[in-house]
Amino acid sequence: MAKIKDEKLCPVLRGLSIIRGRWTLPIIHTLMDGTKRFKELERAVHGINTRMLVKELKELEAQKIVTRKAYATIPPKVEYSLTDKGKGLKKVMNEIEIWCQTYS
Repeated sequence: MAKIKDEKLCPVLRGLSIIRGRWTLPIIHTLMDGTKRFKELERAVHGINTRMLVKELKELEAQKIVTRKAYATIPPKVEYSLTDKGKGLKKVMNEIEIWCQTYS
């Protein structure tokens, strides 16, 4: 998922270049409820496999939408949460949900 950096492009296209992955919005939607451990995310995002979840989380972390916090425990504990940038998508997610309820 490469971020479009051309400032001449429409802001919508630039935004969609960040959240365009098939699993991006379901992951963000799940994290809107709060911090989740990896396995919690894996169970909550129906249909995603482990490899794809790892890939999407890394990309979301690179885009500064998700933050990863690892704890030095045995077994290892890793938690994911939305950054302020990620939380900024809440209104967008709500509007998509309203649109889907109205037109699907």
